[in-house]
Amino acid sequence: MIDYMKPKEIVTELDKYIVGQDKAKRAVAIALRNRWRRQAVTDELREEILPNNIIMIGPTGVGKTEIARRLANLAGAPFIKVEATKFTEVGYVGRDVESMIRDLLNYSVSMVEKEYEDAVWEKAEAAAEERILSKLFPIQKSGLQNPEEEERMEKTREKLRNMYKKGQFEDKIIEIDIKEPKVNAGISIMGPLGGGFDETADFLSETMSNLFGSKKKQRRLSVKDARRFLIQEEAEKLVDKNKVYQEAISRAENAGIIFLDEIDKIAASSGGHGADVSRQGVQRDLLPVVEGSTVNTKYGVVKTDHILFIAAGAFHMSKPSDLIPELQGRFPIRVELDSLTTEDFVRILTHPQNALLKQYQALLAAEGINLTITDDALQAIAEKATDVNEKTENIGARRLHTIMTRLLDTVMFEAPDIEKEIIINAEEVHKALDDIAANDDLSRYIL
Repeated sequence: MIDYMKPKEIVTELDKYIVGQDKAKRAVAIALRNRWRRQAVTDELREEILPNNIIMIGPTGVGKTEIARRLANLAGAPFIKVEATKFTEVGYVGRDVESMIRDLLNYSVSMVEKEYEDAVWEKAEAAAEERILSKLFPIQKSGLQNPEEEERMEKTREKLRNMYKKGQFEDKIIEIDIKEPKVNAGISIMGPLGGGFDETADFLSETMSNLFGSKKKQRRLSVKDARRFLIQEEAEKLVDKNKVYQEAISRAENAGIIFLDEIDKIAASSGGHGADVSRQGVQRDLLPVVEGSTVNTKYGVVKTDHILFIAAGAFHMSKPSDLIPELQGRFPIRVELDSLTTEDFVRILTHPQNALLKQYQALLAAEGINLTITDDALQAIAEKATDVNEKTENIGARRLHTIMTRLLDTVMFEAPDIEKEIIINAEEVHKALDDIAANDDLSRYIL
């Protein structure tokens, strides 16, 4: 059972990267912790406890996607981010909604495979070491050697092993058999991607690969390069694939999280004709997956009843109530994210661990340049971002990227052939940005 962090700990971790949006952080923290709580419930009740799916509503650039990215790192569980606009109604060319479950399971299989391989890595290293030593110094045991000769050969082998461990054979060339990448023998599986055909195509392609591919090819490599291939090959031999697939399916079903971005783009606006009809078709296809259904994959059948769905959208042109009622009912928790203020922009520039200012300072430090932006300059940058967002499109914190790029354009171009100490104050910010920010047409295209 995956041991999730406590809700307060999750929020504390999210605070390191995301400014504000406390309501959204609390909602996802509770939802994530509930995954662990459900596993601790008795078997009879566990199946009845369904996840409370979440819709995050807020303008672009306020942190919806960033919350999803950071949550993926904290979850320790299968997690994928998909865009609702990528899906098409069954029967049309494009990806069907069930493909996101297959993507989730593929990610889960990769996770579990890595865990299982890590568990047997030492054994795989030992087996690879034996194979390399056999290639370097083959010793033929005929069975006719006397005990003294066998002991002498064993001592020689141990000396060679010690030399190998000290790295004295790293550059020696050996010949090893390496599996060639699977090919489909020139047979291309063509067809529409909708209606689950992509899964059928994958299955047919893999079948052809197994029939015609997977041949071994002899290659000459240094010991250093060969080791990587051999350890991986030995680790794969030691891992029971059936156990991996069973564990991956269980983990995807009970701990899987899907972040469904841009859900507002499939909400129908008033009128209900043309493109809106197609959008409603995607919603209808999405409904059984979110409600709970079974999806066939090449690894087995996946139940979607307990997968957590977190949806997000700006809802500029539509409202959550424009989604079909059944789909609205499957997202009981709605969280509104706040628009960013000037004070938020100042904090975004400096506070997070991956703050934009820290990124630019790190880039210039590679050139031996120390960049300092004064507090009054940070305030001026934040005010410019707020001003341009109000006058043109409000793109939230993403506006800071365009402004910082414009402000530091000369420094980034001239480095390293400039002075090693760069200090930017408010006056320089105004000098670089005032003319553009004041001109609505220019700011629309440049900032």
